[in-house]
Amino acid sequence: MYEGIVQDLIDELGRLPGVGPKGAQRIAFYLLDADPVDVKRLAQVLIEVKDTVRFCSVCGNVAEDDRCRICRDTRRDPAVLCVVEESKDVVAVERTREFRGRYHVLGGAISPIDGVGPDQLRVRELMTRLADGAVTEVILATDPNLEGEATATYLTRLLRPLGLRVTRLASGLPVGGDLEYADEITLGRAFEGRRSVDD
Repeated sequence: MYEGIVQDLIDELGRLPGVGPKGAQRIAFYLLDADPVDVKRLAQVLIEVKDTVRFCSVCGNVAEDDRCRICRDTRRDPAVLCVVEESKDVVAVERTREFRGRYHVLGGAISPIDGVGPDQLRVRELMTRLADGAVTEVILATDPNLEGEATATYLTRLLRPLGLRVTRLASGLPVGGDLEYADEITLGRAFEGRRSVDD
């Protein structure tokens, strides 16, 4: 245990996802040794991010305006919608350069153990987007783990009666993994080989 503000810094850094006590301590001491200009720049960027970044009113992706750059891009195919769990998954899919449609970010996945059900996700907004009939295919690109599969199964049952083509990313992604950690080739092949979701 350290005194005062140093311990406060370690505690706050330790609250970040993926940062344990040792990592928090390493980062804290790196910041203490760093040039004050660099630390102030980091602090300013953190404040600016919280002040300016919001979620797209259409798809739920991160944006600096009301709509994200993908929703504003008129060259994107409005008939194909890729449903992902988080904004970081949009970045992973975009890196493949295989998808030219639009996105819908759910804001997580169904996880009863964590108290996350369909009502905590952007499912209602998804159904509203599909109401006008412009979308003909929905690609379910949730993570290939238990929560992602549960979410895809739930959405499939919800979307089938609408007469849409509902597809799921093909194999090639490791079961139990996260989209954000998949390399471009694996994720690209998964997109190319997506399959129809049958009951």
